[in-house]
Amino acid sequence: MADHTDLKVLVAEDDLEIADMLRTTLSGAGYDVTLTHDGEEALRSALSDKPDLIVLDVMMPQMNGWEVCKNLRARPEFGSVGILMLTAIGPNLNEMTAPLYGADDHLDKPFMIDELLERLASLASKNQAA
Repeated sequence: MADHTDLKVLVAEDDLEIADMLRTTLSGAGYDVTLTHDGEEALRSALSDKPDLIVLDVMMPQMNGWEVCKNLRARPEFGSVGILMLTAIGPNLNEMTAPLYGADDHLDKPFMIDELLERLASLASKNQAA
């Protein structure tokens, strides 16, 4: 498995069980993880911490994941940050909507941990090459 110790990942997830599982999994894979539980907190954290990768739940309090993504993509310094939308809204809607807001990829809940790790690794390598 690749070493991700130099990569910061912001996870925005309002379901505390899923959030804890994501923190544990990503930390175990070597990522430096920051966890937030609503959209406004995620946006503030992204602006202050400048993560390399962002995992955004869509349906969150205060501001949804699409709004956070759109806000970040409007800022040039977030052009190379990999953004993965994570949601249970359904694959068809996710596939159509995620690119409209500037997300690089999407993953539907429920998801397999291995697939999440593969997609994040792919985003990391793509964005490091940019």
